[in-house]
Amino acid sequence: MSLLSLLLKAKKAPVGDFEVNRALPQRERRMVGPFTFLDHMGPHTAVAAPGSGVGPHPHIGLAAVTYLFEGELLHRDSLGSEQLITPGDVNWMTAARGIVHSERPPPHQLGRQATMHGLQAWVALPAEAEEGAPAFEHAGKATLPSSEERGVALRVLLGEWRGARSSVRVASPSLYVMAELEAGAQLELPTQYSERGVYVVEGGVELEGRSLSPFELAVLTPQVEGVVTARARTLLAVLGGEPLEAPRFMWWNFVSSRKERLEQAREDWKARRFPLIPGDSEDRVPAPGEL
Repeated sequence: MSLLSLLLKAKKAPVGDFEVNRALPQRERRMVGPFTFLDHMGPHTAVAAPGSGVGPHPHIGLAAVTYLFEGELLHRDSLGSEQLITPGDVNWMTAARGIVHSERPPPHQLGRQATMHGLQAWVALPAEAEEGAPAFEHAGKATLPSSEERGVALRVLLGEWRGARSSVRVASPSLYVMAELEAGAQLELPTQYSERGVYVVEGGVELEGRSLSPFELAVLTPQVEGVVTARARTLLAVLGGEPLEAPRFMWWNFVSSRKERLEQAREDWKARRFPLIPGDSEDRVPAPGEL
């Protein structure tokens, strides 16, 4: 049986004041495990200005996971969290019944040219956690399990990889690993999770004789073993986990097991019933179609 089940090419999408490549969701595949969204930000270089970045916007029903390769972001949210994100850190923000956050250049970058490069993923929450309390967790680079062997450097962001477990508390069985491969190095793909995907950030790999390039997401066949081989120095993400108990609906920044909950969230944002962000309450991202 073939290891490769489906190959998806990320599509351009506007976010804040720059453009991203969006690998999930797509018509052919809405989720991989609990992952319902994957945006590749940059590399994007610009002069950081006051009010730039992504202003206050709401979420429900998901956990947002931010990981940077280059640059810095200042995360603020309606819980009062204020956290500088640097390369190698993991930001895990649980939206649950509702949260508002912003992602801005930090003050020390204003007026300077800076490069932004990273991934942001959304992990849909199990039904019993969708209406729970929002929360925020930050795991610094040094706290995450890492290894280096045979030309492969690994960092475990979420879940477990061959006995190494991330300290980030996930809501359902999930896997998220960053791997940097030297040219010719091979990465054996684990099979303990039902659904898996491999996303190429930089470089390129071979998978069963098929070439995978940047901005491509390979969805793998469950329980089929295999390896990827780097054609050049390569940076890639392996993600997935166990599927949730039912399909998820998604509109704008909202994810839910119930369609009517998306409409309620839309009305709540329009009516300004979501909480404000301390220190970043003057701006607001309008919902699609909002006047």
